[in-house]
Amino acid sequence: MSIRHSLLALLQDKPRYGYELRVEFEDRTGSAWPLNIGQVYTTLDRLERDGFVRNDGGDGEGHVVYSITDSGRSEVTGWFGAPVGRSNPPRNELAIKLALAVTIPGVDVGAVIQAQRVASVKALQDYTKSRRDASASQRRADVAWLLVLDSLIFQTEAEVRWLDLCEARMAQLTAQSTPG
Repeated sequence: MSIRHSLLALLQDKPRYGYELRVEFEDRTGSAWPLNIGQVYTTLDRLERDGFVRNDGGDGEGHVVYSITDSGRSEVTGWFGAPVGRSNPPRNELAIKLALAVTIPGVDVGAVIQAQRVASVKALQDYTKSRRDASASQRRADVAWLLVLDSLIFQTEAEVRWLDLCEARMAQLTAQSTPG
């Protein structure tokens, strides 16, 4: 996830200080990916250094307000226009865990798969309930949250299908290694 571009996108609306950016990001994404406030301010410092935002000074209440520059607008326009790359897939902790579990003696891979399946199905139920609740309204913030929820639902459904495949592969491995 590009925090840098997300903050620039939010600054297109109006100048904001760091905590406002954090709250706005989490509101628009349904808090699916909470931001560390330190990360927000570090990113703002880098964006300022790179000429994408400017420090507009304080707001009188001790907050430093940032606004987007023309270079920042061009950067975020380019970000919105470019597809998300697939050349470097994101690290998937579950895939790593299962790959290691299969290769380390004494790990009950079936139990690892089952524990994850239970957690994934529970998450899927929670996401589906949240989607039902959010579908009642058609405010932009609700539509944004629905987009995030749909993505989470599809990813979780795919994860459950993948776990089924992992389980089938483990059964195949067991059948091949059993003399008979």
